[in-house]
Amino acid sequence: MKILLRADTYVDIELPVNSPVAKCTITQILAALSVSLGSMQVGYASSYTSPALVSMRDNTTAGFEVTKQMSMWIGSLMPLSALVGGIAGGPLIEYIGRKKTILATALPFIGAWLLIGMAENVPMVLAGRAISGFAVGIASLALPVYLGETIQAEVRGTLGLMPTAFGNTGILLCFIAGMYLDWRNLALVGAILPLPFLILMFVIPETPRWYISKGKTKMSRKSLQWLRGKDADITDELSLIEKMHQEYLDSEKSGSQSTISELLKSKHLNPLLISLGLMLFQQMSGINAVIFYTVQIFQDAGSTIDKNLSTIIIGIVNFISTFVAAAVIDKLGRKMLLYISAVMMALTLFSLGGFFYVKSLDVDVTAFGWLPLVSLIVYVIGFSLGFGPIPWLMMGEILPAQIRGSAASIATSFNWMCTFIVTKTFEDVIAVIGAHGTFWLFGIIVVVGLVFVIVSVPETRGRSLEEIEKGFRGPTRRMSAVANMKPTPMSC
Repeated sequence: MKILLRADTYVDIELPVNSPVAKCTITQILAALSVSLGSMQVGYASSYTSPALVSMRDNTTAGFEVTKQMSMWIGSLMPLSALVGGIAGGPLIEYIGRKKTILATALPFIGAWLLIGMAENVPMVLAGRAISGFAVGIASLALPVYLGETIQAEVRGTLGLMPTAFGNTGILLCFIAGMYLDWRNLALVGAILPLPFLILMFVIPETPRWYISKGKTKMSRKSLQWLRGKDADITDELSLIEKMHQEYLDSEKSGSQSTISELLKSKHLNPLLISLGLMLFQQMSGINAVIFYTVQIFQDAGSTIDKNLSTIIIGIVNFISTFVAAAVIDKLGRKMLLYISAVMMALTLFSLGGFFYVKSLDVDVTAFGWLPLVSLIVYVIGFSLGFGPIPWLMMGEILPAQIRGSAASIATSFNWMCTFIVTKTFEDVIAVIGAHGTFWLFGIIVVVGLVFVIVSVPETRGRSLEEIEKGFRGPTRRMSAVANMKPTPMSC
């Protein structure tokens, strides 16, 4: 609805329409399931070295030696390669599409696992890890973008967390299989996992928004109709997508600008900075370092639990917590889960730091042996509820369509860079400030992250991508030039 203010000025006011809430369709669930199976590869590849390096270093039949230093590179090469994959993924999802980009990761995953499984020397293992890491970087970028552009707002939180749930499934599967299989057979299992994903990806369509961006309106309508159901009225939703794209084209006509100039615009820079902030606090909360220290925490607590079983316990907790988050995210909202997540992680990190500080003073902490175990479990639950899945979900929600590919590429690469830094420097940080100081440092970072969420992060629950994008633009106010005014017919 337009209300005239002057002859050349009007504002748009959107009146609420009492339309029935759209129902989640089987086809949307199928689309979410198909791409989320790709996330299982991300989880499996990320956790592979935890059980594999044990047998790799002890395996006398491998024909080559894996030193401690080389094993660190085998573990850390994947996030480093994923950083490069994140950079490459941005242009790919724009030029060949979201679906084809995701589909293209299946063969590299299969090839990487076969290369590792049949490795005759360390360079072959490193090459396999590099290839799988590159595919991980592309997949972790493309999956949330695809889901953000295809799932309706009412269930985007629940279905949008499916990649995280399947990623945690991949981690748990790798830990369980690692109890019974050596590193070669564990890699061969990894080569089988992409096959269902590869098949299902041929069933689902490309995203309607990508088709619109390429001028393929008929294909966009067909894709959206498939996603929303054959009997659904998609006229309004499709019109809104087309309108937003047309506004972008009109702004381009007023002056051609580079990608960097587009990113630096306030309406684009703000959501990008929010996404980068969420990625920063996700990794700097110390999740990879804490998981890396899991066995040591169990040992220091006086636990006699097998080290493989301890990682499985954490994997199960992580797995269940993600499904809890998926069940409540569209009811509580993104920000509330981030609040809960930050408070739980901060409290447990400070508790862990206090335990190790008292222990460093040679005080008998036997009576409090349960504290590290409980703290670790609560920490993982807190991370899985909020700061684990939501930064990836919101990346697909808040980044504007015009810069979605390049901005998602930056955010993904930044995340993997932080992962690499935390993983590689964790032991060095402990050597400088001790275990207690390290956990306290992570706790302080989480508190800063909580303040960041309160001040900067918007709530996106139940809002379409176009509504979220309009929120960053501010109130709509258009100036109509005289040239755009339609002449009224003159009476005789």
